[in-house]
Amino acid sequence: MTLQQLFQTHFASQPTFWAEAPGRVNLLGEHVDYNGGMVLPAAIDRAVRLVGRPTQDSRVSLYAADLDKSVSFSLENLMEQKASLPSWAHYPAGVAWALQQAGYPVGGLQAVFQSNVPIGAGLSSSAAVEVAFASAWQLLHGWSADCMTIAKLCQQAENRYVGVNSGLMDQFASACGVKDHLLYFDTRSLEWNPVPLPAGTAVVIADSGVRRTLATSAYNERRAACNKAVELLSAYKPGIQTLRDVSSVEFAAYSEFLPEDVRQRAEHVVKEIWRVEQAVRALDKNDPKLFGGLMYAGHQSLKVLYEVSCPELDVLVDATRTIPGCYGARLTGAGFGGCTVNLVDDAQTEAFIARLQAEYKEKTGRDAAIYLCHASDGARAGWG
Repeated sequence: MTLQQLFQTHFASQPTFWAEAPGRVNLLGEHVDYNGGMVLPAAIDRAVRLVGRPTQDSRVSLYAADLDKSVSFSLENLMEQKASLPSWAHYPAGVAWALQQAGYPVGGLQAVFQSNVPIGAGLSSSAAVEVAFASAWQLLHGWSADCMTIAKLCQQAENRYVGVNSGLMDQFASACGVKDHLLYFDTRSLEWNPVPLPAGTAVVIADSGVRRTLATSAYNERRAACNKAVELLSAYKPGIQTLRDVSSVEFAAYSEFLPEDVRQRAEHVVKEIWRVEQAVRALDKNDPKLFGGLMYAGHQSLKVLYEVSCPELDVLVDATRTIPGCYGARLTGAGFGGCTVNLVDDAQTEAFIARLQAEYKEKTGRDAAIYLCHASDGARAGWG
């Protein structure tokens, strides 16, 4: 059934508006966001889509098609209602709460939504839900906010209502995506600009099927190591705030004064930030081979220095080195499972996907879900 048919089934009327927001994939710049670094994500042509109609009261009634679940809640006292709501409803409810806190009007609505962004694969399905609902309320009430403002409001929803301490990249990419472009995003200044992908390339995402067991302790250990590196390096370079403030040359000079585990974590971050800068130059020169080489180098760093890969992700990356048409590959997201991202010649994607699936099955006994994607525009909403 279409979303319109589902809406008619559940609400016995026709929807009057629609909204959609894409998932995202990060091509370079991993584990640098909490170090003030730069990242290169793209919105992808897989999205959360919703249709709905406004109501005259302050109730929100939702049907999540993928889960076959319904919920209804009031827009009053949203924080007090959180404990009684199912976890999937925390995202739209959190967006309503964040908009209210910022002084933006929100009103009652009925909506049906579904997603073709794989859940749990590290492609930011939750951020897409948040941005889709924010875009819907913006359409319904006519208030003005640019895509970065929408992203910040959705991050507030995730941090303070849902209770997940995420950075801004996921919501930013979903709200601000530009077709056929990566987004060069400075996580410290929040400045950004689109950078064109090389002509004739596609983004292929390979899901290892291994769901992250990202232990909180493992993530916290890496953040703590980065903070320790800043503390120790500030003796040689006073005033630094994060590893963003340490150049590769400076790190080479002072890294011998760091404990080995701290040195490894910090080396990944310093060099990954450098790789992002080099990648932008490669894109400016329309050089997919250089960009792909930086992707492979990033994966090796995440595997050896940051230690967030896993055998299945390594198999997926290593296999691509002998498959025609692949410029580069690496794990994407936090690691410990999830997906790899591959930059592939558009004309060879079909053969590439078939080879990668076969090799992964042969070497791991697992099936990899592989998605052909293209960089897409950010969130949209409209009447009708």
